[in-house]
Amino acid sequence: MVKGKFEVTMQPQTDVDFSMGRMTLDKTYYGKLEGKSTGQMLSHMTEVKGSAGYVAMESFTGTLEGKAGGFVLLHKGVMNKGEQSLEIIVVPDSGSGDLSGIIGTMNIEIEDGQHFYIFDYKLP
Repeated sequence: MVKGKFEVTMQPQTDVDFSMGRMTLDKTYYGKLEGKSTGQMLSHMTEVKGSAGYVAMESFTGTLEGKAGGFVLLHKGVMNKGEQSLEIIVVPDSGSGDLSGIIGTMNIEIEDGQHFYIFDYKLP
């Protein structure tokens, strides 16, 4: 398991006749997971306060504890009347380079406006 900080920039996108929010993601990871990722997020806010959902795909390239390569993360977040759940997993068989065969899950924590990751992974 590794922990560290990341920065994210989100850019709203516009689609005609599409009632959901869409954003591009650009992230920079620091610490034992170091590198950059890009992705896209779809989200929808309901009319009920505190209820929403999002999905995202994020492609990471960099190093993980000195091993170079990449992998793809799949995000699924749900808010049900204010109760949050978040699942982020490594897409199976998406690893490349020294990270081929990687499996894992990631959690995100936000403290004082800063983003932190907790990445629990295994390599073959």
